[in-house]
Amino acid sequence: MTITIGAAVLALAVSAPAVADPGQPGSGLPAADNAGTQQADSQRPGSGHPGSGHSEFGRATLTGFASLPALTFVPGSEPSGSQLGTTPVNGVTPPFAGQPVQGFSGIVRRHDGTFDVLSDNGFGAKNNSADFLLRVHRVKPDFRREKVAVLGGFNLSDPDGRVTWPLTRPDRKLTGADFDVESIVRTVDGTYWIGDEFGPFLLHFSSSGKLLDAPIPLPGVKAPENPSLNGEQPNLGRSKGFEGMARSVDGRTLYPLLEGTVTGDAAGTLRMNEFDLRRRAYTGKRWTYRLESPDNAIGDMIAVDRYRFLVIERDNLQGDEAKTKRIYMVDTRHADLRKTLVADLLDLANPRGLGGFGETFRFPFQTIEDVVILDDRTLGVLDDNNFPSSAGRTPGQPDNNEFITVRLSRPLKADIRVYL
Repeated sequence: MTITIGAAVLALAVSAPAVADPGQPGSGLPAADNAGTQQADSQRPGSGHPGSGHSEFGRATLTGFASLPALTFVPGSEPSGSQLGTTPVNGVTPPFAGQPVQGFSGIVRRHDGTFDVLSDNGFGAKNNSADFLLRVHRVKPDFRREKVAVLGGFNLSDPDGRVTWPLTRPDRKLTGADFDVESIVRTVDGTYWIGDEFGPFLLHFSSSGKLLDAPIPLPGVKAPENPSLNGEQPNLGRSKGFEGMARSVDGRTLYPLLEGTVTGDAAGTLRMNEFDLRRRAYTGKRWTYRLESPDNAIGDMIAVDRYRFLVIERDNLQGDEAKTKRIYMVDTRHADLRKTLVADLLDLANPRGLGGFGETFRFPFQTIEDVVILDDRTLGVLDDNNFPSSAGRTPGQPDNNEFITVRLSRPLKADIRVYL
């Protein structure tokens, strides 16, 4: 079954109650709003123009800002960046003495003021990331001091030989030359499912980062890096696999979303599939997310309730040139599905001048790949700083990893299970 997510306004008729989630004492998280249980809005007509992204939300507001310096490395870690050459990039000269804490491409909330964040495949490509160890970091933002602390983490590995093709390292620690990991969810048993772009594959890891099952391919779709091509033509672009992935609110299914268009599909359309966690198999249900422009990409995805999801959509530009860095809500209930603009990350009100910025705050990074729901009107959003390549905040300087909180103009009315 294929359903198209178009681009005008959604009908937000939902029955799940909104919840207030004030966070943990001493976490530094901004206090939540008590939205209370509210009735669903009446349906309103959209613009009728595909790709319009018409909004039922007003301007969102920056409520928290924290930053992790770009030159942050895992203590006592191995050298990295040996395949980048020795030419300075944004004032930073590779190789590096350790493993950078960078490239946040997925996030999991831990409900104690800390978060698990997933580093992506390393330095941007399979052929330059063989010495970058894939890792999940534990971080804690302190929005009062505007800093992010790195509390630890774990590397991803395959000690039991679940991967049947050759890996980069004999110790079977996974690297950016093995997988391009871009999305992460935690299931009720405490294990992690991670979306990869090279296959694309779904990868199942223990709570300590050990691969538990063989990589699960997406039927009928192969990227150029897929190890089972065997001369077959790929039908997906390079590193255009599972950029976003959501877990259903009942914990039974995954919804991985491709970053690229499959050959033969309409330009600017992305497939979202349904995966049954109990059967360890795709169900055959599929939807299509329509980008505002074929040149755009998605960055992350999270469930709001049984039918609605938040999706980050962004252009490939940075700094003053950036034009599209948005969070949309999509709904899977209708054949002619549409998008609602929830927040424009290039136009956030900043009445308190957080981060030392002016009354309008811009999140102008090339890749923005993390969104988490903190309460019914507050989202957490992080960038992927592509260390050391991206310089969206200050030209000529590598971007930091920034963690912001955004207050929406009205409640999401999310399912209470989002917060469990």
